[in-house]
Amino acid sequence: MASIFNIQILIFFFLLIIFSILRPTQQQQQHPLDPLTPSELNLVQTILTHAYPTSNNNLTFQYVGLDDPDKPTLLSWLSSHSTTKIPQRRAFIIARINHQTHELIVDLSNHSIISNQIYKGHGFPLLTFDEQIAANALTLAYAPFVASVSKRGLKINEVVCGSFAVGWYGETRNNKRVVKVTCFYLDGTVNMYMRPLEGVTVTVDLEEMKIIGFWDRLTVPMPKAEGTDYRESEQKPPFLPPLKKITVVQPDGPSFMIDGHRVRWANWDFHLSFDMRAGPIISLASIYDLEKQIFRPVLYKGFVSELFVPYMDLDEEWYYRTFFDAGEYGFGLCAVSLEPMRDCPENAVFMDAYVVGQNGKPVKMSQIFCIFERHAGDIMWRHTETAIPRTIVREARPEVSLVVRMVSTVGNYDYIIDWEFKQSGSIIATVGLTGLLEVRGSKYTHKDQIEEEVYGTLLAQNTIGVNHDHFLIYHLDLDVDGDSNSFVKSNLKTTQVPDHGSPRKSYWRVVSETAKTESDAKIKLGSKATELLVVNPNKMTKMGNHVGYRLIPKSGAGSLLSDDDYSQIRAAFTKYNVWVTPYNKSEKWAGGLFVDQSRGDDTLATWSQRNREIENKDIVVWYTLGFHHAPYQEDFPLMPTLSSSFELRPANFFESNPVLKVKPPQDVMRLNCSILKVV
Repeated sequence: MASIFNIQILIFFFLLIIFSILRPTQQQQQHPLDPLTPSELNLVQTILTHAYPTSNNNLTFQYVGLDDPDKPTLLSWLSSHSTTKIPQRRAFIIARINHQTHELIVDLSNHSIISNQIYKGHGFPLLTFDEQIAANALTLAYAPFVASVSKRGLKINEVVCGSFAVGWYGETRNNKRVVKVTCFYLDGTVNMYMRPLEGVTVTVDLEEMKIIGFWDRLTVPMPKAEGTDYRESEQKPPFLPPLKKITVVQPDGPSFMIDGHRVRWANWDFHLSFDMRAGPIISLASIYDLEKQIFRPVLYKGFVSELFVPYMDLDEEWYYRTFFDAGEYGFGLCAVSLEPMRDCPENAVFMDAYVVGQNGKPVKMSQIFCIFERHAGDIMWRHTETAIPRTIVREARPEVSLVVRMVSTVGNYDYIIDWEFKQSGSIIATVGLTGLLEVRGSKYTHKDQIEEEVYGTLLAQNTIGVNHDHFLIYHLDLDVDGDSNSFVKSNLKTTQVPDHGSPRKSYWRVVSETAKTESDAKIKLGSKATELLVVNPNKMTKMGNHVGYRLIPKSGAGSLLSDDDYSQIRAAFTKYNVWVTPYNKSEKWAGGLFVDQSRGDDTLATWSQRNREIENKDIVVWYTLGFHHAPYQEDFPLMPTLSSSFELRPANFFESNPVLKVKPPQDVMRLNCSILKVV
């Protein structure tokens, strides 16, 4: 009896421990848009390996993420979640099972696979880190490659390799899953990208994990290591003059609150999630209207849908370098840990994220997001009135905003992604490009020697920075004061003054046009002066204006490739800066669900050919933020950050200035008082 009693006690404590472990996880899962937790990711892995035992199946996990609840279901839950059941948690998985691509949906509450479809179209899923590492290792042990390294007088133990997606160039047959491996040389620097092993290409079959192609086409001098190392410890005097210490102190703590993945700050309330393909996802962003005393919806969901980076070099080792950094490599998968005081200010709060490895096991990524309040001396609004006799009126408010940041290092480039929220109601999305250029080894040591097309700029001896583009397309599901919206193009039209009615000869006026179908909404920026608005045609201000939000681009770079270029066919979403589509849950990735070796038959451009109605509908705005990058010597050996952005700004959304009654932070008020006392 005693032994049975002891066993019962052990079982009780075991169950108690299990309950204590699971209970916090269950509390954290209360929001339907939260990313999958480690326990949920483990559950997905268990369910799939049970269905396809690895003892007799080749199973790899290429992508695992949240299967979003249907939007009407989620909106219904949000409006009455005290009485409505929380939407079921489901996971969407892309797996390679016995050399076939499967799309699966797992019901996490019922622990079951509820959908399992084999994809038979063109294109392949995300590359995994494991298969890229294996392909690189295969190359370094390949005898012909080792011989090529030796022939150049280089040391094989100083060679580092990278796996590059191969694209599609008109082939009609179904290709294998392959990568081309290109290698670089260290030997005195960590800046391997400045020392390419030019002329040598290895092709690896990822399914069979074997080399199926090798080409040593030409030999060029190896660029020097000297002057390429960017580490602080390796820099030699002289140095630039140092700056004195700058601190950001919030003695009372931050003004924002984080509850799981819900963030509340000032007059903003939004949800922050993570996806291994998209990176940060901003959802359910709403702003408090002081006059109406309610939170009003603005952005249902916003994220980077795709990044297209085509290089302009046509040589054999370069023509295929037209990368889709989200769909081929995973923008979130390539996220890196942020360093306090370097990547983010000292008042930042950090959040972790989880991805899955090729075996399906969750992998913790520490400090992937940082969230902080920015007070950089900018002015929210001000005015000094000097026209009133014997009186000077001076009013100013400092700008304080909230920033959510992630950095993704996709190979040589570092992308700094910021979502910034302002109390005035604006949301600013900023992209910063830094890191290392992708350069080509060359025989040239001075520009005067060059008499041929080299597709770039001679940055240093034997080093050409290749011309290229960066296009980031954002998925912006705006729900401006509700989910029935319209897209309005307000053209600024030059108008001649008729009948000599004024000494002036001309003026401009606003001519507004509401897009009725998808084709009406496509825009190439720069062709005319245009205001771009998303309005709610069912809501008006007291003055009779439709409430809305403006899309304000900072720059308008678009693709310069011809429409029949195979890379452009795959990235046809870059032909226009702005697209508008009706909401469709399945239309999430502008380059298609399966991007590796895709053929452009499942993209934003192909969806839009249906020319669906978009007036007074639940619509999605797609905005392409672009950079044309012709390298300069200042980009060598490491590139200072180059930034661009766009703004979503209230347009008749409020009845008047929403920050008229904002109060400056308490420390600013105390500082002003002390200055007045000194005077």
